[in-house]
Amino acid sequence: MIDFENGSVFKLRRVKGFPSEKFIGPLLVPGEQFIGEYQTVRDYVVFTDKRILSVNVQGITGKKKDCTILPYSRIQAFSIETSGVIDMDSELDLYFSGLGHVHFEFTGGSDILQIGQMISRNIL
Repeated sequence: MIDFENGSVFKLRRVKGFPSEKFIGPLLVPGEQFIGEYQTVRDYVVFTDKRILSVNVQGITGKKKDCTILPYSRIQAFSIETSGVIDMDSELDLYFSGLGHVHFEFTGGSDILQIGQMISRNIL
């Protein structure tokens, strides 16, 4: 499982399309819709309409991957922080039953409000 306690692991930027489809596609259930993908240098996070899939790419070649699946149904509370004028980053804090706190940090240009709305639709 990914170590979500290390906040420096994730500084995510929006990726156009669905570049990780080859790996993530087979994990999606029938009817599950891709919403967006955010990447660091090697790792990435995929948001669907049902869950978050966080992928830690491992090893020198990057063929080994660790995927942590975070279902929206397990979120107890969440917090979003939008970007500002000087601080262009936005943040998402999720609190899961049985897992605890998960923190994601996004670069400028990420639509954190859309992510917040999608989470709200799934947990309310």
